[in-house]
Amino acid sequence: MADVYSTIAEAETEVQERLASVLELRAADLQQRDMLKTYLADIELPKDAELLDIGCGTGAVSRELAKHPSAGRVIGIDPSPVFLSTARKLAVDYTNLSFVEGDGRLLPFEGESFDAVFFHTTLSHVPRSEDALSEACRVLRPGGVLAVFEGNYTSTTLANGDFDPLQACADAAMAALVHDRWLIQRLPVLVRAAGFSIVKQRSLGIVETNEPDYMLTIADRGANVLAASGRIGADLAQALKNEARRRVASGCFFGSIAYGSLVAIKQM
Repeated sequence: MADVYSTIAEAETEVQERLASVLELRAADLQQRDMLKTYLADIELPKDAELLDIGCGTGAVSRELAKHPSAGRVIGIDPSPVFLSTARKLAVDYTNLSFVEGDGRLLPFEGESFDAVFFHTTLSHVPRSEDALSEACRVLRPGGVLAVFEGNYTSTTLANGDFDPLQACADAAMAALVHDRWLIQRLPVLVRAAGFSIVKQRSLGIVETNEPDYMLTIADRGANVLAASGRIGADLAQALKNEARRRVASGCFFGSIAYGSLVAIKQM
């Protein structure tokens, strides 16, 4: 099954609304917020910096960027009108933040318009991600900052041991939700080819055990994908969801995804 995010504007409204809720759930997670704070601390911005958040979704990262002490104008861009409708509602009190509908591979902005461009869990969903990086380079001013935060989705696990049935859910979910699960491994090569010099890379990650709100969505979505593809029946899909919750209740649930950040500078 293809990555739903890579063609999100074509998805049914109900699907987009459900995914919008998941995006906000993930963004509210304390571990996710800590990772965002960590890699933002690696970035030096000029005063009144003009910032672009590509693939902004519901605008969770855009809102954080708008609160940055050096932020001037912040623009979030995304192809999903449903995501952007949510983003605008949640950002109604932010006077320096606006949203535009569009494709990160063909940005509707003049060259050298921004001081920093952000891809937060975006590039792995973009077919021809090198085109998005080239566009980021085009719209950045010389010496401007590129910041990429991405999951190593090959590491996604719900397993407690070999042949764990919940791992099938994790694998199915990633296959359905991520266009390029190996993107982060190739990211340094792609970034240099697009005209950037790498400044800082970090290894980050999440582990959910006692309150696995986000990782439970991975288990559920994976079970749904397996059932929708005909690989398992509806009863087994429900049993897998129940097993995930049994593990939570008994204190043996484990879910984890490795992430990484990369900060680079546009070559002069």
